[in-house]
Amino acid sequence: MHLLIPAAGMGRRMGSDRNKLLLTLLGKPLIAWTLLAVEASSRIDWIGIVCQPEDMPDLKAIVAELSLTKPVEFIQGGKTRQESVYNGLQALPLDAQRVLIHDGARCLATPDLLDRCSEILFKYFGLIAAVPVKDTIKIVDKANFIEDTPDRNRLWAAQTPQGFDVRLLKECHEKGRHLGWEVTDDAALFEKCDLPVLIVEGEETNLKVTTPVDLAIAEFILRQRLGNSADASS
Repeated sequence: MHLLIPAAGMGRRMGSDRNKLLLTLLGKPLIAWTLLAVEASSRIDWIGIVCQPEDMPDLKAIVAELSLTKPVEFIQGGKTRQESVYNGLQALPLDAQRVLIHDGARCLATPDLLDRCSEILFKYFGLIAAVPVKDTIKIVDKANFIEDTPDRNRLWAAQTPQGFDVRLLKECHEKGRHLGWEVTDDAALFEKCDLPVLIVEGEETNLKVTTPVDLAIAEFILRQRLGNSADASS
């Protein structure tokens, strides 16, 4: 299975002046934890990191230090996540038929989740990891008055990895570029092209590290996994 990691963003909501994936979590950069999970996956055998040129030296150093056994390609990112994934798709090996796309900021995804999505993807053209929404969600107007309360039983919070048939996803991206669609994930492109996307049960701990609070929560979860060790290398 081929995997693309969009890693071309900045850490504005984190209050950082650098790529948030280079920030440390228990002594390792965020993206290192993501890569360690990918390395432990039994299904993924190729990794593409989509990044900005200025981050490439740091990312290459991180990959070298981890001594990964799986091949890693570095791909130039775009101005948006959508552009970055498009660039990543063009850089896939010619024999790639299915691809997982996983945000580097979801550094707590487990190898089991990556493997489950990989296995299921061979039966479907598109899927995303997601978890049921626990809170009641309100739809509001521009003045912040409630317009509607959707049925919580039908709401799921999208995560990554998301997986797709490579040929179909490339076609969706090309159509999106031609029609000027702007989306925040690849599943939305599939939806706009009237293609089915399956929900795969995700993990509650698979949070996206976006703010300092997220970073603190991620540290707590990781400490629990490591047996409350303060040193990630112990």
